[in-house]
Amino acid sequence: MRTDTPHAVVFDFDGVLADTEGLHLAAFQDVFAERGWALERATYFERYLGYDDRDMLRLYLDDSGIDVSPAEISAILIDRSRRFERRVAAGQVLFPTAVPAVRRLGAYYKLGIASGSFRSEILGILNANALTPAFGTIVGCDDVERSKPAPDLYSAAVQRLGVEPRNSIAIEDSHWGITSAKAAGLRAIGITTSSTAHVLNQADIVVGSLDEITPEFVQKILGTRQ
Repeated sequence: MRTDTPHAVVFDFDGVLADTEGLHLAAFQDVFAERGWALERATYFERYLGYDDRDMLRLYLDDSGIDVSPAEISAILIDRSRRFERRVAAGQVLFPTAVPAVRRLGAYYKLGIASGSFRSEILGILNANALTPAFGTIVGCDDVERSKPAPDLYSAAVQRLGVEPRNSIAIEDSHWGITSAKAAGLRAIGITTSSTAHVLNQADIVVGSLDEITPEFVQKILGTRQ
């Protein structure tokens, strides 16, 4: 499969390549519990899933009517990050479908990551699985001014890859991520690892697993030719 112009597949990370959404939630729950705050799993997935850590924390504090200082916000985020890293170090966190999908799609398309996680957290997991070289660019929330649902992450990813947004497709597990990708001009595949198909209905197509996403599958969505 060859194309005259470059095309790209840009992955979200948490909930798409890495089974880490539950780890993020647990890390926040640990930190919140020490302060007498509660965060239910259903609330996290329905209300906060698509935001980066800082925006998620600010929204949670607003929703809960809690007022803390900027210094305390920074301390909470540092503590959460450390707890998350300890949980990641305890076991394998990539989906079993992740490496085959990256290898399969990387043979034909430029690959990138656009994630609301910190770049260091993404690299830690990719490096542990020898997967970092597969990606032409990795954009984390600390690389842009605004995270999802703003378009900045995806705009930065395709710009760094040297591919036009219209020739790129995002793989996302949340409606915030799909909104971000669409606003940046990409097509979007929704994957039901964290959200139902109904929640992802703004995507061009919804799948249940990375195994369904082949080069030919992407080719049809982007309208590329062999």
